[in-house]
Amino acid sequence: MVTITCRIPEKLDAALGAQARHRRVPKAVVMREALARQVRRGAAPRAPTAFELARSLCGAVRGPKDLSSNPKHLEDLGA
Repeated sequence: MVTITCRIPEKLDAALGAQARHRRVPKAVVMREALARQVRRGAAPRAPTAFELARSLCGAVRGPKDLSSNPKHLEDLGA
């Protein structure tokens, strides 16, 4: 068996200790099981980007194509 060392927050250590005491097993057993579950599940899916969420809206608004660059459309904006 290989030994791995890592730092964990105190709250996580307390929760780990509580679970280990409740189950009457060493913390290492709880950690190995949790790590094995996470690895079996695979990498967590990433959150979608803003573009992916709004993809269906792209091109849905009718208006001038130069809205953000033509100074005549920007006259009433700003100070």
